[in-house]
Amino acid sequence: MKYHLTLIAAALIGLSACSQEPAAPAETPTPAPTASETQTAPASTAASAPAASAACSATVEANDTMKYNTAEITISKACPSFTVKLKNTGTLPKASMGHDIVIARTSDVEAVISEGASAGAEQNFLKPGDTRVIANTPLVGGGEEASLNLDPAKLAAGESYDFFCSFPGHLASMRGKIKLVD
Repeated sequence: MKYHLTLIAAALIGLSACSQEPAAPAETPTPAPTASETQTAPASTAASAPAASAACSATVEANDTMKYNTAEITISKACPSFTVKLKNTGTLPKASMGHDIVIARTSDVEAVISEGASAGAEQNFLKPGDTRVIANTPLVGGGEEASLNLDPAKLAAGESYDFFCSFPGHLASMRGKIKLVD
């Protein structure tokens, strides 16, 4: 049965390609614009400002399955300030499935997590005054958002940095890399 349907479909395609109607006349090509017509005006500073601002920010989403939507945040050293916006796209409350973004040296992450656990949710599971934390958002529940601002000058070239969630038990699946670029 499938064989017959295939033959019928092929025959219909073949017949439709062999119609008796004459081909449409070819259109006359439009002449190419002259050099004076193709000159572009220089980009205005107003048009380049949004692009520069977009390059100095990132949005990261977190969800109830304890995942970020990205494994890397790229930060330009040329940015005077870099903003990371966290959107918790989940539905669970902060007390049971809160998420945050913490930025620290890769070598400091485990200590920041272990020492911060005893600080509790009121302190975002971060030890108060911990100088190893370069920047962080507060914990947010489902449907909530938070942002952090970071001075890229605080990130040393050649050093390795991570972003992660400090909520207990989330580190294993909510950790990514910070990439510093020129």
